[in-house]
Amino acid sequence: MSTGTDHVPSRHERSYYQRIDDRRYKPTPHTGGAWDPDEQHFSPLGGLITHAIERDRDDRGSALAISRLSFDILGKLALDECDIRVEVIRPGRTIELVEAVAEIGGRTAVRARAWLLAPGDTTSVAGGDAAPLTPPGELERWRMSELWSGGYISSLDARPVSSPQPGRAAVWIASDSDLVVGEAVGPCASFVTHVDAANGIAVRRPPNEWMFPNVDLTIHLHRTPEPGWTGLDTTVTFGPDGRGITSTVLHDTRGHVGHAQQILTVRPL
Repeated sequence: MSTGTDHVPSRHERSYYQRIDDRRYKPTPHTGGAWDPDEQHFSPLGGLITHAIERDRDDRGSALAISRLSFDILGKLALDECDIRVEVIRPGRTIELVEAVAEIGGRTAVRARAWLLAPGDTTSVAGGDAAPLTPPGELERWRMSELWSGGYISSLDARPVSSPQPGRAAVWIASDSDLVVGEAVGPCASFVTHVDAANGIAVRRPPNEWMFPNVDLTIHLHRTPEPGWTGLDTTVTFGPDGRGITSTVLHDTRGHVGHAQQILTVRPL
């Protein structure tokens, strides 16, 4: 029961970013990284870059659907203002390639490319979906902050389908934090805001003993995801020479929506 003096977080306090101008955003502590809270976790930044791509597409009056996103993470992501520029690399009426560059502290931090494809009615030939996950409303909450630190992880509502095992887990992720304070966000950006968390749900080794950050994230979508919960059905593989792969079958509450891959650099702390 409220005493009348309970603090109710403002929208700014519940957001990952605040817009500074047309291209520049300021991160909040909710973006804090899992290994270093003074860095940004890539998940919200990936969502922010996708938001910039969606806004650019909508401003141009395009109806093409984001179908592949590839992010190259070029170094540590300082908890500092970021500037995002979007450019159409390959224009077209039915196929388009867009590039987005995020700069932090005066250097390029992330390069992203997105293929946008024309939508159409292919209901009569649709098929090949993975089996659906147990709905999140039927599952108990998992406190990921007991395994990971950082503002981003603590902002999440995580619901495992079953108890996570080393290298294998299926988990629903959601958050009540806005991506950008006061802004409507498209379905793809909302969904992508949680995808990079896949590397933290099926850890093969304790993160206080080993590091296994990803240097990229590639997402393929065979339909536009619905906003809300992001389902991550994840398998993690460590190779024998310092590399690993996190592979994820992506779901929304309607079912299978695509796939994601992350290449890892694996090393002891």
